[in-house]
Amino acid sequence: MITSKLPDIGTTIFSVMTALANEVGAVNCSQGFPDYPIDPVLGETLREVVLEHTHQYAPMPGLLDLRQRVSEKYRVVFETEVDPDREVTITSGGTAALSCAIGAVVRPGDEVIVFEPNYDSYGPAVRLFGGVVRASPLSVPDYRPQWDHVRSLISDRTALIIINSPHNPSGSVLSREDLDELADIVRGTRIVVVSDEVYELITFDGVQHHTVTSHPELRDRSFVITSFGKTFHATGWKVGACVSSHELMVEFRKVHQFFNFSVNTPAQVALSRYMSEPTRYTGLSALFQEKRDYLRSELEGSAWSLRPCTGSYFQLLGYEGFSDEHDVALATRLTREIGVALIPLSPFASGGVWGDRALRCCFAKSESTLREATQRLRMV
Repeated sequence: MITSKLPDIGTTIFSVMTALANEVGAVNCSQGFPDYPIDPVLGETLREVVLEHTHQYAPMPGLLDLRQRVSEKYRVVFETEVDPDREVTITSGGTAALSCAIGAVVRPGDEVIVFEPNYDSYGPAVRLFGGVVRASPLSVPDYRPQWDHVRSLISDRTALIIINSPHNPSGSVLSREDLDELADIVRGTRIVVVSDEVYELITFDGVQHHTVTSHPELRDRSFVITSFGKTFHATGWKVGACVSSHELMVEFRKVHQFFNFSVNTPAQVALSRYMSEPTRYTGLSALFQEKRDYLRSELEGSAWSLRPCTGSYFQLLGYEGFSDEHDVALATRLTREIGVALIPLSPFASGGVWGDRALRCCFAKSESTLREATQRLRMV
């Protein structure tokens, strides 16, 4: 028998809620994946690629053609230059990229600051590499960083700060002023930043995403994580990327080559060809704002309260007006009783405790799914 390295970690809440939704036939607005098809052009491109001789290992950093498309995306969308050869690596999804970046930096005893609630892979990955998680709670209900509290956590053992914008699970977006605050905190230290930006192309109401690759102080000390699956509604392809300075990328690739070595070659070829037309990814905000607005309008005046949402494809639904249950218990009960699966926030926080009584609803769903979900949610 072995001694568990993560004795307090069970099955992720995403798997738990999806399994329950499948068991009872509920509308699944829990796990963050679309329930509608990918663009037929992308599907046909993959079909064509599979019929070609594209079935052997891709280069360890990823196909150069795809890395060039990533570089083009940063130039087109964010007006910043990224070297596709030295500053981009293709990974087996965003989560693998996060783990490689954490593994490249964190040594036993190092401290890593995370903002809670957060995507639930951060803490376990830090612990697997011997690091210690230090949590800074986001303010409620706007889910903004409390920078003075972050400063209080800084010590000579702080090696890494992990940020996420647009934010999962809350839908908040960091401002340029937030990045300036972060730059001020890490200035003159050895601290590296991991910036989880997988929802970078999904913001609303004129709010802009500010990538750390365009910040003059943060760029050279940051790993940026992005995801083709989130961008092109193909989460099952599990293709992501990391962007960083060349100095950091050298260390990232040392870890990456022993995690995955290389990534699905046909998917890389198909994505590269598909991304030759930038309009295929520059319209995401409009697509998802329509879905967000529909969800919010249908729940306006219901028992649910609506937290601010300016990015990602998640909307927090407050239940303080009708229940004082623990969020996991409520999410489980509602899945069984009204047939809608949502995600509780407490698994995104240390100790399984989060003070805001809200559940996360994924609106990356078809119109019929959202219609059915909102009709049932109004039943509470």
